[in-house]
Amino acid sequence: MNQLRVEVHPKISGIDCTDWDRCAQSDAADNNPFISHAFLLALEESGSVGAETGWQPQHLTIQDNDGKVIACAPLYLKNHSYGEYVFDWSWANAYERAGRNYYPKLQSAVPFSPVTGKRLLVASTTEEDTKDLRIALLNAMLQILQQYEASSLHLTFTTEEEWHQLHKAGLLARTGIQYHWENNGYETFDDFLGALSSRKRKAIRKERREAHAHGLEIKTLTGSDLTPEICDQFYNLYLNTVDKKHAHDYLNKDFFLMLGTKLADKVVLTTAWAKALDTSVMVAGALNLVGGDTLYGRNWGSHGHFPNLHFELCYYQAIDYAITHGLKKVEAGAQGEHKIQRGYLPTKTYSLHGIADPNFRDAIARFLQSENPAVDHEIKHLCGIGPFKKSD
Repeated sequence: MNQLRVEVHPKISGIDCTDWDRCAQSDAADNNPFISHAFLLALEESGSVGAETGWQPQHLTIQDNDGKVIACAPLYLKNHSYGEYVFDWSWANAYERAGRNYYPKLQSAVPFSPVTGKRLLVASTTEEDTKDLRIALLNAMLQILQQYEASSLHLTFTTEEEWHQLHKAGLLARTGIQYHWENNGYETFDDFLGALSSRKRKAIRKERREAHAHGLEIKTLTGSDLTPEICDQFYNLYLNTVDKKHAHDYLNKDFFLMLGTKLADKVVLTTAWAKALDTSVMVAGALNLVGGDTLYGRNWGSHGHFPNLHFELCYYQAIDYAITHGLKKVEAGAQGEHKIQRGYLPTKTYSLHGIADPNFRDAIARFLQSENPAVDHEIKHLCGIGPFKKSD
């Protein structure tokens, strides 16, 4: 391990896609599209990610003695905390009230995508070598932290395995909550409904009836269906919803067009169409990506108000797709306790934090000693009010 060579890359295009994906997808079951070279490249080439947007790439690779890339990691130097979904705004405010600069900071994450996945990507090797290479990547990150005199290092939405190992290595461990649907061997949507209490089952059936009563045509698009025109229409839906929520339009039009070319086979776009004169117009859509055994719900957009259509396209169509294609899980993104009654139960998420200032580190450590148990307590409570029959 002493002969390894670490390189920092200001663009992911400087890393061979085959080398990157060999590390990112070392396990065939872990075919997570969000850590693929193509997805990260689309973010950068579209201009959604870059120094201008506050996400300056500092991607890492590790090469062995023969020059073969055997490990890598997505990494960004940041001057804000937008687009992360593991909130550290209060940390930043406290740090700056103390007269210190919280930014820049380092972030190992998938920009604008709160999906669980590996952050320390290691090509297939022994378990012991995998652990060593993770530590080598961590040490490289800490060296970059010192180089830029950054306040902190954050690895967000990591796997539980990474979380345990790097916590033992000295990083602070934090947990959070998302809402995921689990496929417990269902063969049809009605099988899933059969696992719910009678009241919740009736409520979902009513929502689906109302969603289909608007006279809209619901279509699932993927692969060659994702023409530039389709991607453009969905982008306009995305912008409309961002404006309504007074949120940030992190992703630009070019990114969605690139998804339709670089990752078309991974995109599952559930859409609703209204008849307008002699044509049809997309009035709502939900963007999902599929990988391994999971469907990842990402972005939603609509023109107009259609009661319960959001639930149909984002949650129930996703469940239908997962059952039909034998997927084990649907990740429905961040936030939203309303998802519980629709079968998406609270699930723990993991993040890791390295704080350069020892006094500030101690303060955050004390905060996490109370926050992490509170997360466990909330998950237990929320699971108790879920829609499933109590015997289940």
